[in-house]
Amino acid sequence: MSAPVYALNLFNVSNRDEYLAYAKRSVAEVAAHGGRVVALGKYRATATGDIEPRQVMILVEWESMDAFDHYNSDPALADLHPHRENGTDAYIWHLFDRLDDLRPILKDND
Repeated sequence: MSAPVYALNLFNVSNRDEYLAYAKRSVAEVAAHGGRVVALGKYRATATGDIEPRQVMILVEWESMDAFDHYNSDPALADLHPHRENGTDAYIWHLFDRLDDLRPILKDND
């Protein structure tokens, strides 16, 4: 079985009606494709870093990379994704592998 993947979505809403058309339907479609929204957030403040702030943060846990890919490439959703694209700007979509702890990153590579 594949490991879970986390999708970090950061974006601004540029067209409310377009994004609402996406959001209303995407909740069920994400779940049907093996995703689960872990957190939603509205930008509050920059603590540190040089990334330009975005209005919205959504963190989705996907059962696997295949589940994420299927959500994005499912022909039945071809009419859904344009609502996200047309309703947002400055979109950042980063994928992260799940870790139980930081040992794999901190291990000595010598």
